[in-house]
Amino acid sequence: MAFIRRRRLEQELYSKERFSLLLLNLEEYYFEQHTANHIINKGCRDERKIRGSLKICSKSIIFEPDENIQPIIKIPLRDCISIKAPEDNEANNPFTRETSGGISVVCNQAFLIKERNIIAPYKTVRGTTEHLFQLDVAGKVGDVVQTLHQLYRASCLDKMGDQAAMITAILQSRLARTSFDKNRFQSISETLNMECKAEMVTPLVTNPGHVCVTDANLYFQPLNGYPKPVVQITLQNVRRIYKRRHGLMPLGLEVFCTENDLCSDIYLKFYSCQDRDELYFLIATYLENHITEHTAESYMLQWQRGHLSNYEYLLHLNNLADRSCNDLSQYPVFPWIIADYSSSVLDLTKPETFRDLSKPIGALNKERLDRLLTRYQEMPEPKFMYGSHYSSPGYVLFYLVRVAPEYMLCLQNGKFDHADRTFNSLAETWKNCLDGATDFKELIPEFYENDSSFLVNNLKLDLGKRQGGKTVEDVELPPWASGPDDFLQKSREALESQYVSEHLHEWIDIVFGYKQKGAEAVAAHNVFHPLTYEGGVDLNSIMDPNEKVALLTQILEFGQTPKQLFTVPHPQRILSKSSSRTSFHSVSITESPVSVHEESFEDLTEESITLAWNNIAKLKLDEQYKIHKEAITGIAVTSNGSSVFTTSQDSTLKMFSKESKTLQRSVSFSNMALSSCLILPGDTTVISSSWDNHIYFYSIAFGRRQDILMGHDDAVSKICWRDGRLYSASWDSTVKVWHCVPGETLSNKKHHFELLAELEHDVSVNTIDLNAANTVLASGTKEGTISIWDVTTATMLHQLSCHSGTVFEAAFSPDSRHLLSAGEDCCFKVIDVQTGMLISSVTADEPQRCFKWDGNTILSGSQSGELLIWDLLGGKVTERIRGHTGGVMSMWMNEQCNSVITGGEDKQIIFWKLQY
Repeated sequence: MAFIRRRRLEQELYSKERFSLLLLNLEEYYFEQHTANHIINKGCRDERKIRGSLKICSKSIIFEPDENIQPIIKIPLRDCISIKAPEDNEANNPFTRETSGGISVVCNQAFLIKERNIIAPYKTVRGTTEHLFQLDVAGKVGDVVQTLHQLYRASCLDKMGDQAAMITAILQSRLARTSFDKNRFQSISETLNMECKAEMVTPLVTNPGHVCVTDANLYFQPLNGYPKPVVQITLQNVRRIYKRRHGLMPLGLEVFCTENDLCSDIYLKFYSCQDRDELYFLIATYLENHITEHTAESYMLQWQRGHLSNYEYLLHLNNLADRSCNDLSQYPVFPWIIADYSSSVLDLTKPETFRDLSKPIGALNKERLDRLLTRYQEMPEPKFMYGSHYSSPGYVLFYLVRVAPEYMLCLQNGKFDHADRTFNSLAETWKNCLDGATDFKELIPEFYENDSSFLVNNLKLDLGKRQGGKTVEDVELPPWASGPDDFLQKSREALESQYVSEHLHEWIDIVFGYKQKGAEAVAAHNVFHPLTYEGGVDLNSIMDPNEKVALLTQILEFGQTPKQLFTVPHPQRILSKSSSRTSFHSVSITESPVSVHEESFEDLTEESITLAWNNIAKLKLDEQYKIHKEAITGIAVTSNGSSVFTTSQDSTLKMFSKESKTLQRSVSFSNMALSSCLILPGDTTVISSSWDNHIYFYSIAFGRRQDILMGHDDAVSKICWRDGRLYSASWDSTVKVWHCVPGETLSNKKHHFELLAELEHDVSVNTIDLNAANTVLASGTKEGTISIWDVTTATMLHQLSCHSGTVFEAAFSPDSRHLLSAGEDCCFKVIDVQTGMLISSVTADEPQRCFKWDGNTILSGSQSGELLIWDLLGGKVTERIRGHTGGVMSMWMNEQCNSVITGGEDKQIIFWKLQY
């Protein structure tokens, strides 16, 4: 859920700040801030100083108190009567010599925001009021007052175009006087390739600054240093880049470090098309895995053959058509699918359950359409049938107001919409889209995802009372939905149903295809205002600044039609008996398209794995050997299964031959315990992590320590290896990501280690795991916290306090959708990876130290030494298998899931086999 996920991430990163750019007006800039006191009742007995920060913006002055109980004060510059720094010798000087650094702002209107840190409509304070601010740095008063006078003059200009021109001139002057701080480079060896001015785009907000691209990184440094001094993206992590339209101008560039996520890592708007294209070229030439080759047609073919679900295909089309979750005027658009919001049971086998996908929303009601067509015929050129669009910022926030209230307040000048116009009911909203004179809106992706929070008033917002006196709370759902999650589940099932698969191409023709423009659009009753179409207006040809600002405002409010992707009729999906396999549940968003031969091979592999897990209760003890002097902490097996490597708290790495059933090697790197081990691809090197803070590389072929990585300040608790990268967790409260270039075994050259990222935690990290795509990492700490990280950007996506003690192990499901953790508190916890929501908790009789799972069934090793088989959905143990005489500390399972090795506190390794 792109919009909500981004918002949650922002809340996690900047949870202590109440100020955000959403407090500004649309098209307003935040220039600078100064620590200051707001002096109340100066010179009186009850004089108070409220500590905070004074923000200078292009159209307002904002004071953010440090104390959350105090409201943020926003003073529009246009409502100011005077702004001055009083002279010491003035008779009525409110500042004394002891309180230099003062600024007096007299205004006739101000807004109070987030009083007691509650998100609510802004309170308006009218009447002449003087606000006294005392800057910490008195020497800056002159410059601040001069800046405010300049901005005040701009705000007092009669015409919006003149105001915008003057503010733009001030902004460009500030940008010209500054440049990117090269001290922010990640490495002193980086080579600068390009630097230019640009703005970072987020929903409803643009933030000016400097863009810099080197031979290794892309940087953006905000002019105001907000929300952080610099945004850095490693070029080798970039997977996709797209040129974007922004405000109908070809000035945008969006960069993704993931293959399929709707949410980008940065969206930039440039001041010239030349700068945009040059930066695009620099990044594109750097990328080896750049995937602009994935055209609409290539995705269409994958969708036709069942490699993409309907949901995934629509996401790809939205992305290619310039739709972005960073631009609410071009937010991804999804269709209304269900037309039945009154039945107690949703019957997806009946065609009448579904909306007619061959028509736009405005043409679904014939009586309304006839009225619109009559008006259209009488209208002078340029003609249009619909006075509003099917996707606009207002419509997006109409749906999302319960999770994004500050965006709605920003869009509507500090107010929520009238209670009767709020998103109150699915049935009412659908009916209004059918019957309303000006309501033709479609849906957004959130209706087909798995986070239902936008349907629930979890924030306890005061959204008003309706005419009947009923308070606006949660969205009223249709009778066939037992709750918000069930509603989304059924909506996803409807989207992936056979009926929709047979007809989705018709809706694509209307929104992205050949019926979008021209005679075909007229015939399909699909004509919107010319301004909404790409190429509908050339802003560069408009010389009058007032006309240009008016057009841009209209574009923002009205919404934009997606870029046209197809100019010929879209083919229908190829449906077969196996088409039902392509559903929201069976197709992972992170999957890549595969050939028919690969798919057949994968099907066989998947069938064998499914068979193994269905029979996991038939696991039988095969052999057992006592090979260590202390508990066994790690197990790794060569690809042919012949050699088993184990680590132990006895500080040794041992090599056991499965074939000869003998211990062949025993190696000690230090006198400290070893915590885990793994074998690098090619079976030539074993890596072990140690409590002595080091990671050891052991050459199997030469039987000696090959290298040592001294990478942490405390015990290394767990290591993982994926695609040439080493991930190490430590009790020093970090997880580190290393790029490792193996040494040449036949020479004295050692491994080269490059630290790519450091994921900082508050406490010791005990375990880690990566998802199948190697893009998301989960970490578990000694205090029970689970953190989910985007390793491509080294940013935290979610953090949950899951367990009341140490997290022993955490592992992603095979489809990477869920994360399972086991803790010292005897609990299993299941987290939805995308939303960070804790969706299940199962309690055991004793701690489970390690486990393997397939998404539904768990095979765990208990503290008492038994292997337990769990039905996760049922939350119960289905089988207990006796094994070790002490806790099961480590577990290995082969790719086919039919062979298991466990290591225990009883110093033994046990070999297990499935006996069907």
